[in-house]
Amino acid sequence: MQEEQRRIIRSLVIPGIFVLVMWLVKIFEIIFNTDLSGYGLAPLQWKGLIGILTAPFLHANFSHLSANTFPFFFLLGMLFFFYKQIAWRTLILIWIFTGLWIWVFARQDSVHIGASGVVYGLASFLFFSGILRRDTKLMAITLLIAFLYGGLVWGVFPQLFPHQPISWESHLMGLLAGMILAFYYRKSGPQRKTYEWEDENDEDEDDDNGGLPGFEDNDDDIEVHYDYKE
Repeated sequence: MQEEQRRIIRSLVIPGIFVLVMWLVKIFEIIFNTDLSGYGLAPLQWKGLIGILTAPFLHANFSHLSANTFPFFFLLGMLFFFYKQIAWRTLILIWIFTGLWIWVFARQDSVHIGASGVVYGLASFLFFSGILRRDTKLMAITLLIAFLYGGLVWGVFPQLFPHQPISWESHLMGLLAGMILAFYYRKSGPQRKTYEWEDENDEDEDDDNGGLPGFEDNDDDIEVHYDYKE
């Protein structure tokens, strides 16, 4: 039990550090009355490439930051708990692929900030990984993600919020990145347990006596008796 608790705590350290940095960035902006959105992700602009790394740490306001804090912390914690062997690789690739695809395909007259793209990527990875691996425990995570964050899917349709500054592109790219990585890493990390049934019968014994227990054939020890009458 104590080992399980330590494992849970260890899986939450990295998510906690990321969330702490996000909040420190916003507090820094408030204290020094500055705006770091210039380090956001500007599509198809060379200066916007830095946003692939920095944009998830930047948020428009505390409301925006608060909305991303718990999902990011919770989903990343589950990634490190259940997929610790591939957690870092998965997080880095979701982070980079999501940002890179936003830079290539998103609207050019916009700057994208916030961690929601990574949140979508994590949710997508955890959801589809459970389905692909068909492990009971991981399938339970899939159902939990569907229950808690199933509504996220509506965030990829810009028609649902035409006059709101919501980056549906980051949602869509994150969802695709998580889905693709779930398929790519389907044979890495935790796998469904398989069981092999062992035959209790001795194969050599079966070969000697035709599979009939209690009979042994040994030609050297057989004594043949004949009844002969003239």
